[in-house]
Amino acid sequence: MTDKSSTGNPGDVNAEKAPAITRRDAIVAAGAALLATGVPLLGQTTVPPSPGIPPDPTKVQGRVPTDLGQRSSFEKPRRFVFRALPSGESGTPLQDLRGIVTPSDLHFERHHGGIPAIDPTNYTLLIHGMCERPLKFSLDDLKRFPSVSRIHFIECSGNGVGLGPRTDRKQTPQQTDGLLSTSEWTGVPLALLFKEVGISPDAKWFLAEGSDAARMTRSIPVEKAFDDAMIAYSQNGEAIRPEQGYPARLLLPGWEGNSNVKWIQRIEIGDAPWMTREETSKYTDPLANGTARQFSFVMDCKSLITFPAYPNFVSPGWWDVTGLAWSGRGKVARVEVSTDRGRSWEDAELQAPVLSKCTTRFRYLWKYAGGEAHLMSRATDETGYVQPTHAELVAARGPGTLYHHNDIRCWKVESDGHVFFDTEL
Repeated sequence: MTDKSSTGNPGDVNAEKAPAITRRDAIVAAGAALLATGVPLLGQTTVPPSPGIPPDPTKVQGRVPTDLGQRSSFEKPRRFVFRALPSGESGTPLQDLRGIVTPSDLHFERHHGGIPAIDPTNYTLLIHGMCERPLKFSLDDLKRFPSVSRIHFIECSGNGVGLGPRTDRKQTPQQTDGLLSTSEWTGVPLALLFKEVGISPDAKWFLAEGSDAARMTRSIPVEKAFDDAMIAYSQNGEAIRPEQGYPARLLLPGWEGNSNVKWIQRIEIGDAPWMTREETSKYTDPLANGTARQFSFVMDCKSLITFPAYPNFVSPGWWDVTGLAWSGRGKVARVEVSTDRGRSWEDAELQAPVLSKCTTRFRYLWKYAGGEAHLMSRATDETGYVQPTHAELVAARGPGTLYHHNDIRCWKVESDGHVFFDTEL
């Protein structure tokens, strides 16, 4: 027997009536089909672009939505690769950015054994040692704890080492100090995890170990864990990028990048530092008196003009001098700008927000009269620490130090208006 209700037999009172199609419906449907093929509709014109001239965007259909966004084809910021090695690095294009937050794909890189590929379903973080309950946490376990989100910079303690003998005038801000980036980090406070495992009151240090080929390990004072340390698993609203420690990393706001162990897999709690390779033969600072400074975690107050800088050109008139300032000790309190190589200084404007252990944007309105000029910035943080000159830095630490180069940078404006890095400061 035939089911008449499915055939639409008009003689069956129970049959469903086919929907009526109006002329307007037919025109809309046909138009949609034409749009899908790229054929212009009646009354719509397409203007073929002339060579070298982009088409008028009001005369052509734009792109359709996609499942992943992308930058404009006219914007091409790129990291600068200093060394394409497993133990290499690439720098953030500071001169191309605005505001304070670094896009995740432009965050600087510094690796010691390359970037590991870690399946998040197999990831665990072991916390053991001087505690009551040694525990392993999966990524899902970490995400069940109350999370926090904060904006902080990370800076490699070797940032500025690329300046070397300071003989290259053709250096951009990216090449001089590009091992600096700022992100919004989200994760679980390390203090919560230490309370979960029942950390011993006698514990003074913990060892953070990464799961990269170098098995990066650093000794960290327990006080930092109960201050502002976190196990971060998100960066700028998404999962941390592999270059930054996916699926989870240790974040120590304001402390040298090497101690912010990426791809963290193990934390051992103890009562003394472990004296690993990365805190004995490396990441120590020789001083002028023949001794060395060890566990120099905090990144000192620093600033950098990002415009104008090499390879910019300025002509006589008003210019907005802008740059970044930051301190691992807290907030930036003041930035001064000099246009005469440090003979005189004037206050720059700090652009909100001014956050603790975060880069701060500053700007200074400068009337360039032409001729030669020397642009410098000097930052002071809320503790009263003032960014030193290169001579002051060398006097305090000696000429052989490889880390914590926070001395004042200078950009020389030639008499013709072209800007270069000043190699004579």
